[in-house]
Formats: sequence, structure tokens, C-alpha cells
Amino acid sequence: MDPDEIDRIAVLGAGNMGHGIAEVAALAGYDVTMRDINEEFVQNGYEQIEWSLDKLAEKDQISRDEADGALDRVTPVVDLEEAVGDADVVIEAVPEKMDIKKEVYREVAEYAPPAAIFATNTSSLSITELSEVSDRPEQFCGMHFFNPPVRMQLVEVISGANTADETLDTIEELAESLGKTPVRVRKDSPGFIVNRILVPLMNEAAWIVDADDATVAEVDSTTKYDLGLPMGSFELADQVGIDVGYHVLEYMHQELGDAYRPCPLLAEKVEAEDLGKKTGRGFYDYEDGSVEIPTDAGREDVQERLLAVMANEVAGLVDADVADPEAIDQAVKLGAGFPDGPAKMADDYGIDALVETLDELYEATDEERYEAEAALRDLAEAGDGFHGSADGETGGETEYDVLNVAVDGHVGHIEIARPHRMNTISEELLHELDTAIDELDAHEDVRAVLLTGEGDRAFSAGADVQSMAAGGGDPLHAVELSKLGQETFGKLESLDAPVVAAIDGYCLGGGMEFATCADLRVASRRSELGQPEHNLGLLPGWGGTQRLRHIVGEGRAKEIIFTAERYDAEELEEYGFINEVTDGEDLLDRGWELARDLAAGPPIAQRYTKRAMLAGRDDTDAGLEVESQAFGHLMNTDDLMEGVTAFMGDEEPEFEGK
Repeated sequence: MDPDEIDRIAVLGAGNMGHGIAEVAALAGYDVTMRDINEEFVQNGYEQIEWSLDKLAEKDQISRDEADGALDRVTPVVDLEEAVGDADVVIEAVPEKMDIKKEVYREVAEYAPPAAIFATNTSSLSITELSEVSDRPEQFCGMHFFNPPVRMQLVEVISGANTADETLDTIEELAESLGKTPVRVRKDSPGFIVNRILVPLMNEAAWIVDADDATVAEVDSTTKYDLGLPMGSFELADQVGIDVGYHVLEYMHQELGDAYRPCPLLAEKVEAEDLGKKTGRGFYDYEDGSVEIPTDAGREDVQERLLAVMANEVAGLVDADVADPEAIDQAVKLGAGFPDGPAKMADDYGIDALVETLDELYEATDEERYEAEAALRDLAEAGDGFHGSADGETGGETEYDVLNVAVDGHVGHIEIARPHRMNTISEELLHELDTAIDELDAHEDVRAVLLTGEGDRAFSAGADVQSMAAGGGDPLHAVELSKLGQETFGKLESLDAPVVAAIDGYCLGGGMEFATCADLRVASRRSELGQPEHNLGLLPGWGGTQRLRHIVGEGRAKEIIFTAERYDAEELEEYGFINEVTDGEDLLDRGWELARDLAAGPPIAQRYTKRAMLAGRDDTDAGLEVESQAFGHLMNTDDLMEGVTAFMGDEEPEFEGK
């Protein structure tokens, strides 16, 4: 089926995943029928969509008309034939039980058009086994959304043994049309990519505590603050539901062998019905509110053990041709919010050290889960990593992990590429930004620079406080980090080429400090800006206490920093921080237009104008001296003659920077 031929999508199941998928499809312009087994279930799902769309409109993430239009495109039904009779794609999101899903597909096959594609939203069950009860295994695949579908970017597109490439291509394009990032899972393997990494990690955390090798607090402190993951392992298990992870482990154990045997500690929790947040108690007690995880209780041996288990899973997936390291890293970052992918984390730590850890654990326990994959051992012996040589040398142009850096004509483009972490700024990102600035500064074609954040949720939501907390709260490290940010942002601010920031979504804390370094700022109406550091007991540490006052004045700068409030784009346009406000769909085009307009300007005059302004911030005489010297210098340039000639002929000048 050609993706352009898809008009109607049937979503089976109106629960959390089902109504979320239906909402995403309707927002993308598709007509959607959402079906569940009774009127109460389907109506509740419809009401949840209505509530969610209202919230998006209230926050100006979509317009009121867009919300109303999306809701109008959703038809709640109970009758199965009505739901799928004219569907181009059927996305099934019923409970995660093989028998239930099989029964659904036996019925759906009776009513769906012959050309319709079936896509199951299973998180771990066999695509091949499910496809065999349908009448079209070649038109059957996995389409695994992550919860909540409206917010989460990742969709795993999974091949069954008989799935046609055309089907996978179509579903990938469908996912992209929904505003999602598809990652292809080339082979049907339990847990696919994300759960194949997360669930064994949860199991290993439980084994560590079960053996009295560490406490729950020590493991969660290690995972959250040393590894920089969004949650501690046990905190995540409680959030998702211990029973959910346990049942996935049971399935993996059945399909993949004893290496995936669930830890007895998990079984005890499930038997006691202490399943986490949803029951009020799991590994933590939720009667008193939120969980407190110590920031300084992490342990190196626990970190190495967890990394070793993750690396082994990555090696198994790669060796079985389920996915390559790049796809695994992308999927886990987008689907689980990891700051880096597990393959890169293993490379950074050292594959040889992780194999040694596995060997020691296997010798001590004789447990299959510690038997190092042959592919992982080969990497260690060759001194390689998943992404190349262990020393990180790739040769040729710089390869960036957390930035997208490119040159288009005379415009250099720096995009923060951490949408899974709201484009927050980490120490690694500062180092990459420093390199990118140097490269663009040295590039002979670059005459202007455009700054953006990947995705439409955040330009940058600030510093990655969680990953920075991995420093253990060391004041000396914090001072060095502040200096690194100040120097890097200072280099950006003093770049000879004009810099434009196109701000969409959240622009907070360190993200606003980043935008402050630009010469011009254009923002979408839905953007939220502010310096919330005082709410954390901090202050802007990357130059924000100095640069902001030069743009909006000292009084306004103090207001923004002291109140720690969030401002919409129109307010900060009035303050003089934002130069122009646009609609969200126009922002990127306008950003590029401004950058290209500046790139067409006289490079030498622009360079000296910036230098004079910077020099004159705190010393007007110094700024005037730079100005006068530059004025004299410009009198002897080809650009001046080009400008005068074009002016006299009523033409547009073509400056060459000579």
C-alpha cells in the first residue's frame, strides 16, 4: 500500500495506549475509528482524548480549531465490523496477552479490507506468532508506541518473519506522518529494542539487592545520578508497574532461556500485590508522596555491573541482526530517555572492562545472564567499541552525538539533538558546542549561524541537572562546569558571523542563556521562556547574570532571574529579548530566512559591528575606539565599493567579504 493512500485508521482498544494513538492519528489529519468491547470503555477513551486536546489548546501547543478538528475526526464505536470495515491500517492496542490479541485478529480478518495493514502495539510479544492467525502475515507488523503516545517520540516498527518490506516502509512513513521517529526492528525478538535493554536492567538491579550486594537506595542512586538515567531502576519499576516488567521477563525467560529468569524479589512483590505506584507500595512506599533517592549513594561496582549487562544485551541484539548499534542507541534515548544510548555508554566506559566484569560474575555465580556474548568478547579483544575504535577516532569530519551541525549555503546550522531530554544541555553538549563553533568559525562559506532545538517541544529546557548531579554535588566540579559554559557561550556570542536563535517550545535556564548569546531571536507563540534557577536555589551560571541585562536592562533582568517565572514570547518581545514572534509552523522558515538575510550582508562590517558592541558594553570609550578603527578599515574594502555601486544602480549588493 502506498502511504499516500492511507486515509482511515482503525484503533482497537480505547485504554491509555489506544486513545493516545487515536489522538495522535487524528491530530495528524487521519479519520480514526476507535473501538473497544463496550460503550463505557470506548466513551471513556473518547473523553480522555477530548480532555487531552483541550489541555494542548490551553497551553497553545495547538490551536482551538486544530483541537476541535482532531476530535471531529475520531469516531468511537463498539461494533468491530464498523470499526475496521473501511480501514486502510488497523492498529491494535488491546491488553498485552497473546490469547486476547490472537482472538482479536481472527475476528478482524473477517471484516477488514484485503489491502489493509495490521499493526500490533505489543511491547514484547511475537509479531510472527500473532501474524499467523491473520489472513495476511506479509501485511502484518509491529508498531510499538510508547506511553503516553501524544508526547513520546519513538515508534518501534517491527518485522515478523513474513512481513513484506513494503509493509514496513509504509508503516515507517505513517509513523513519520504522525510526527514520530520510527526505528526499525529487523527481526522479531522478545522485547524488541527498548524493553530488551530496560527489562533485563530492572532484573539485574533486583538480583543485586536480592543477593545483598547493594541496597535499593544505592542501586537507584547509581542509575539515576551516576549513569544519568531519568529514574532509578526500582523507581522506574514502580512507575511502570512491577507486574508489567515481571510478565515481560517471564515471556523472555520462556523464549530466550534461563539468562532471563526473573529475580525472586520481583516475584515476591507481584505475589504480595505490591506493584508500585498504582497500588501505593512497591519498592517504595507512596503513602507519603514522592520518592527521595540520595544523590551521593552511588557505587562504581554497581554501575559497572549494570553497564556490563546492558552491553551484553546490545551485543546480542546486534549479533542476531535485530538492530544495529545506532538504531539501538536512538531507540533507547527516545523511548527510555537515556542521556546516551547503551552502546555509546558501553563504548565510553570500555568494552574490555565490562567483559572482565561479566567474566568475574559468571565465575562467581555460574549464572547464564553473565555469560559474555561472543560478539562482545570479540570487540573487547580487538580493542573496538560498538561505534568504532575504542579511542573514539573516526577520521575525517567531526562526528557529533548530541548536536546536528551542517552548512547550508552561507548559513551554519547548530541544532541541539536531545529531544528525548527536552534538548537539555549536558557537559558533553558544551564540549561538542565548543567544537562546532570553532568549525563553523573556520568554515570559509559560513557568514551566519542558526541555532535551533530538535523537535517542537523545546529549544532547550535548560541544563541537564540530572546528569550534572552525577558529579556528586562536588563544588569544584560545579565551578569548572560553570566556567566551561561561560567560555563556550562566550565564544558563541563573540562569533564574527551574526547568530540567529529560532526558539520553539521551552527555552528555560541554560537554554535561555544559550539563546541570549544570539544576535537576533525569533520565537513561536507557544514558547515559554525564563530563568528558573532561583527555584532550585541556584543562579544562572553560564553568563546569564551578565548578558541578559545588556539586552533587557538591569531592572528587567533582575525581575526575570529573581522571580524565576516563565514568560510567553509576546511578553519577552515587549521586554526586547525577542525580536519577532511567529506561529509555530512558520518559525523554522522564518529563522532560516533571517539567517540567510544576514548571511547576504557585508561580512567584514558585521564582524566589526559585533566587536565594537561587545567592547563597548562596559567601556564606551573602548567600543568607540573599535568603531572608529573599523570605520577606517572598511573604507578600503571591496565590499564598500560593491555596496556603493549597488546603491547607485538601485540593485542588491553581492558582498564577498573582501
